[in-house]
Amino acid sequence: MNLPISQHLQIDKLSSVFSSTSATYKFYWFLAILELVEKDIFYIEKRKIFSRMISNSWYTVNYFQVSFGKQDLIQDAVKAIMKIENLKINENKNIINSVLENTQKIETVKILNHFNKNVPHWFISSWFSGGRNDTVPHSQNFEHGALYHLQKRLYRN
Repeated sequence: MNLPISQHLQIDKLSSVFSSTSATYKFYWFLAILELVEKDIFYIEKRKIFSRMISNSWYTVNYFQVSFGKQDLIQDAVKAIMKIENLKINENKNIINSVLENTQKIETVKILNHFNKNVPHWFISSWFSGGRNDTVPHSQNFEHGALYHLQKRLYRN
């Protein structure tokens, strides 16, 4: 993927994020971050991002019934959440986000937490030379030019 040159962003690193994709997670993760930053939100809880990953894929999964492959579980997550949360197939995106950001249902929280296993780490791994275990500590400052830093904290009920 060729992106325009920037003095403030390492475009080569961002391009490399999308050079190897076996699932849709990276695309939906990035889209969710862009949506939130456009709203001037710069400290973003992962749950907000995971919620938008689901709401952004909602229409594609439910109307086009696209299969993203066996290892991509986003379509399974959408279908399960729709049942657990009693959401409609044509539910408004803002309602989906609100429900997912505020739900106390353990099954839904568990589904959303699934995305924390790899997506946040692999997305910014291009900025670091170490493995996944180095991503959190290396992301704590922006000397590597990464788009965001990670915190280990995860939401619970």
